[in-house]
Amino acid sequence: MPEDKPDRNASLRLTVARRITALRRARGLSLSALAVQAGIGKGTLSELEAGARNPTLETLYALAGPLGVPLSRLLGEETGHSVSDGVVDARLLTVQRHDDGGTTEVFWLTIAEQGTRVSPAHQPGTVEHLRVVRGLARVGPLHAERLVPAGEAHSWSGGTAHSYRSTSGITEGILTIETPPSGMQPPDAPAAPTGEP
Repeated sequence: MPEDKPDRNASLRLTVARRITALRRARGLSLSALAVQAGIGKGTLSELEAGARNPTLETLYALAGPLGVPLSRLLGEETGHSVSDGVVDARLLTVQRHDDGGTTEVFWLTIAEQGTRVSPAHQPGTVEHLRVVRGLARVGPLHAERLVPAGEAHSWSGGTAHSYRSTSGITEGILTIETPPSGMQPPDAPAAPTGEP
C-alpha cells in the first residue's frame, strides 16, 4: 500500500534516534562533543535524536565512527532496512554478531550513475569487501582506489577514509563489512529527552 512507506520511514527515524541517543549517552558524550567528532552540525544531530530528520548514509557513517559501532547498530538489524545519501544506497541483507563481539554486515549496494561517495574511516581493523554484480566501480582507500568490473571483487581496510564511485551507469554489488570487537555492546534504551545532558 502507498501509505506503508511513510510508516517505514517514521519507524526507521525513531529506531535510529533511540540508538544514537543511547550510544552517545553510554559513551558519556554530549550532543556538542559527538557532533564535533562526527563532523556534523549539532542541530543535525539534535534533529536525528528527536526523530525529526531522515538519517542519510553519509551522516550515519559519520556517527558510527566516533561511537565505535558498525552501521547496523544505528540502522537496526532488520533485513531490508535501507539508507541512502543520493549517491549510494545500502540495503541490509543480513547481520551476524560473533561471539567475540565482532560483526559481519552484508548490504546490497547501489551506486548512482557517475556518482562518488567518500566514506570516513570506520573502527580500526574494519575490512570492507565489494563484489560488483553490475556496472563498473572504483573503490578503496582514498588515492589508492581500484577499478572493479562486474564479476570481480576488491577488499580494503575500512579503517581509513575510502570511496565508492560508479564509472559507467549504475553500479550494483554485494558489500560485506567486517567490524572487529569494540569492547562495548550498544544499549537498547528507549528514546530520551533531546535536551543536552
